[in-house]
Amino acid sequence: MARSVLCAGLGVLQLGRKTALLSGARFYSQSESEPLTLKQQSDGIRRIILNNPKKRNALSLSMLKSLRENILADVDSEDLRVIILSAKGPVFSSGHDLKELTSAQGGEYHTKVFHTCSEVMTLIQDIPVPVIAMVNGVATAAGCQLVASCDIAVVTEKSTFATPGVSVGLFCSTPAVAIGRAVPRKVAMEMLFTGTPISAHDALLHGLVSKVVPEERLEEETLSIAQRICQASRPVVALGKATFQRQMAQGRDAAYATASKVMVDNLALRDGQEGIRAFIEKRKPVWSHKAEKAHD
Repeated sequence: MARSVLCAGLGVLQLGRKTALLSGARFYSQSESEPLTLKQQSDGIRRIILNNPKKRNALSLSMLKSLRENILADVDSEDLRVIILSAKGPVFSSGHDLKELTSAQGGEYHTKVFHTCSEVMTLIQDIPVPVIAMVNGVATAAGCQLVASCDIAVVTEKSTFATPGVSVGLFCSTPAVAIGRAVPRKVAMEMLFTGTPISAHDALLHGLVSKVVPEERLEEETLSIAQRICQASRPVVALGKATFQRQMAQGRDAAYATASKVMVDNLALRDGQEGIRAFIEKRKPVWSHKAEKAHD
């Protein structure tokens, strides 16, 4: 299994035998010395790393814009197959930067913060490739919302999740949108009303995360999932992700009607027919990774 090593002094991220430059977005921390997010891509896997550990990777407006830029960069390229979202430091993300939410900033600025945050969270679910959260630490408020918004979340045993806004007079209403769709209603309400953190294993039990692993296996397990996704056809995965999100918002009968039509559309794809032929012929499929119709 390939392991990645962050070499801060060289500014590179080494994944297996391949080494690629870390490219930061144009958004920097107050010290202007480090980009707020780091982006690297190799073998179809894009790594986006929240890179402001001194501020607990707070989702400031600049951090959110940087994250949005890194997600959207060449998002429709056939070379991009999956995104892994992680963070430097012991805190995955502490949520919004409360210094940006004082009355001195004003309502117009606050509106921009929450609009941008909602845009990033929905973007994660709307882009055509799966997004995996790789969490090794604390995720609170909008940081917990970020985990809940990802398609898959692999976390360590020491990770915890909370929505503590109520304790500072700011109820976590926007985090509740994602969290309330990921965990049972009563679990979400307890988290929101009390702010009490839940453990990684409780998060797994309630459906907030996908898998809990020892810290030393986090990278290996996350990359294993990402590499398996890369083995599938990109347009088939994109179609499946979009359909899943759509039908989950529908009633049962409408969901079946939607999914049935999409199954027919999937069969009409070149890669849909290639996969079936490969199965019948007992060989590995050769994907085109193009959203093209099959030839008659």
